[in-house]
Amino acid sequence: MIGFNTIPKVAVIRILVIWFGVGTVPAVITAFLLSFFPILVNVATGIATAEPELQDVLRALDASRWQVIQKVGLPRSMPYFFASLKVAITVAFVGSIVAETVAANKGIGHLMLVASSRFEVPLAFAGLLVTSVMGIGMYLVAEVVERQMTGWATRGVDSGMMAARGQCAAAVMDPKAAGKPASSRSDLNASPARLILPSR
Repeated sequence: MIGFNTIPKVAVIRILVIWFGVGTVPAVITAFLLSFFPILVNVATGIATAEPELQDVLRALDASRWQVIQKVGLPRSMPYFFASLKVAITVAFVGSIVAETVAANKGIGHLMLVASSRFEVPLAFAGLLVTSVMGIGMYLVAEVVERQMTGWATRGVDSGMMAARGQCAAAVMDPKAAGKPASSRSDLNASPARLILPSR
């Protein structure tokens, strides 16, 4: 897999054109080849870094290897999968555009190639704009699906953001008490009669 990933995909496009002909199939396969390896590596990392305590508990319950992967490894690797998926989306667009510029009779890459040969700069920039809008749309879709499926993995981040917002609001309401712990802020509101001075 590592050796295949090091092969320049532009050279592979020529072979794909010989096999499948000129069209959208080489572009789709090129996008798949560019995005498959990062996703595979990240998912394997997520499965490998699963908590050993959970694996030991399942093995103590006489769970098989596939059950351990299904119950612990796959859920643990889902954040890694979506993180690599959002990166692979942009890489897939790059691969498809390059494949369409090399050997295709239609598509955005072919349109940009024709526009550049005719010196139609606005049309070429329009192709870039459409590509960027499509990439942003796919990224947002992946992010929404990620929040629905792996919301448990970002609960700590969300609580930290809420705590930071609470501290900002407290700083606006009481700038003197900002950045101090709760005990220090409560001592500021205490009456002098409640303060106990140490005896000498």
